[in-house]
Amino acid sequence: PRPVPTGAGRHRPDTVCPAGGGAGPPPRPPAGGREQAASEAAEAAEAVEAGRPWRCGLEFDYANQESFYCRPLRLERGPAPPRMPVPDQARAVKVAYLPPMSGMASAETRLDPGSINVRVGEGRTAEVLRNLCFRIHGESPDVWNDLKERIDRLFGVELDEPLYVEERGEITMRYRERGIWLDLSSSGRGLQQTLLILAYLYSNPGAVLLLDEPDAHLEILRQREIYALVRELAEASGSQIVAASHSEVLLAEAAGTDTVIAFVGKPHRIDDGGSQVAKALSRIGFNQYLQAELVGWVLYLEGSTDLAILKAFARRLGHEGAARALERPFVQYVGDRLSSAELHFHGLREACPELRGIALLDKLPEKVGADDGLERQAWRKREIENYLCSRSALEGWAADSARREASGPLFEEAEAERRVEAMRASIAEVEEASAKSGRPSPWDDGAKARADLMAPLFEVYARRLGQANLMSKANFHRLAEFVPEDEIDPEVVAKLDAIARVAEVRS
Repeated sequence: PRPVPTGAGRHRPDTVCPAGGGAGPPPRPPAGGREQAASEAAEAAEAVEAGRPWRCGLEFDYANQESFYCRPLRLERGPAPPRMPVPDQARAVKVAYLPPMSGMASAETRLDPGSINVRVGEGRTAEVLRNLCFRIHGESPDVWNDLKERIDRLFGVELDEPLYVEERGEITMRYRERGIWLDLSSSGRGLQQTLLILAYLYSNPGAVLLLDEPDAHLEILRQREIYALVRELAEASGSQIVAASHSEVLLAEAAGTDTVIAFVGKPHRIDDGGSQVAKALSRIGFNQYLQAELVGWVLYLEGSTDLAILKAFARRLGHEGAARALERPFVQYVGDRLSSAELHFHGLREACPELRGIALLDKLPEKVGADDGLERQAWRKREIENYLCSRSALEGWAADSARREASGPLFEEAEAERRVEAMRASIAEVEEASAKSGRPSPWDDGAKARADLMAPLFEVYARRLGQANLMSKANFHRLAEFVPEDEIDPEVVAKLDAIARVAEVRS
């Protein structure tokens, strides 16, 4: 048979299976005597069949992009070591591979079983669907009737018997929907994919079936139905299903009753009911796993302005550890939802068990999780912008804007004084408006700094200058460089220390 690509595997160099498992150093591959570097993956399979346990292990040597060498595992080291015997039960295992539907051909030539298998192995499933149905109809009429009934229940269509047109050497097949007969190529991709899976299952009873993306082309409701049907048919026929899927629906169905292996990071079994791997596949992209592996820690903030403010404070204080950590962080913005941060973090930890994280939010719920690698911290004040609320910082920003925008050095000082006075008057106006409305002082720790002070303040300030307000919420972080160092709350330093500590653990 034609070898197939290995795709994935754990590299296990120079290992031996003393009790029937493991692998030793590879011999020279039998490829014309040509020596090559061996890249191996070895696993031992265990099974119980007819009440008799058996164990069989194989080693795999990479040959080229299209093939690999497969041999029984070595039992000991040496130039010609004995190898693990392959039990008769293992020899009898039939393996069948089925890739997803690739788009149905309008015409299909009748094929022999060998030609069908070759096309399936090459991913040309669209060229064999009618042939599979034709074989089932000819060899097992009862099985064909059962297949028709299941398709009718799932899609509400009636399959016609596949016919061989001898003059053309082709197989034709129709289906009827709402009283109208149509060629099978006119059916939806979901129907074609489902028919392909069922026909393949019926054609290969008692086999190990490798299904690649069986949920392809199926809407969510169909995915659940098809998975339940595949499990039922496999159990009835004594088959075993090995399916590759990214579907959260299939994952949720499989997690409770079947074995789920996550191929994120190092392949590993999932034994938590599927919750973490479900999050991993449905909410976390591969690029985030890559970032987690490369960076080693993750930072959770409410929004991008929080990161900008933290960076500004790190520069202002000369906090090298935090500045270095925040230069290129792996950051996720979760609003005020700690639960979102926890879900994301635990999903990443499926692939990166050593991952560390810190969530720095405006507030935390009364009950937070245990120490699981994710530090959970909250600001003592209402929000991070409260730590920018300083009269000196506001006046310093106003004076600096005058120096940057003045038409020349001759007018800088006068313009700076004018803007500082405008800022002081604006502060007084906002304070007065707050007092008249019965709201607490905008300088209080519990005040909403963005809404109660900064947003209205810069609107009033721009109006007094007769200019457009260019100080949006996204630019509030620019105030950090003007906060006097002795007015920066010690809590800011503590939070920067925590970020640097988490990042340093994984640096």
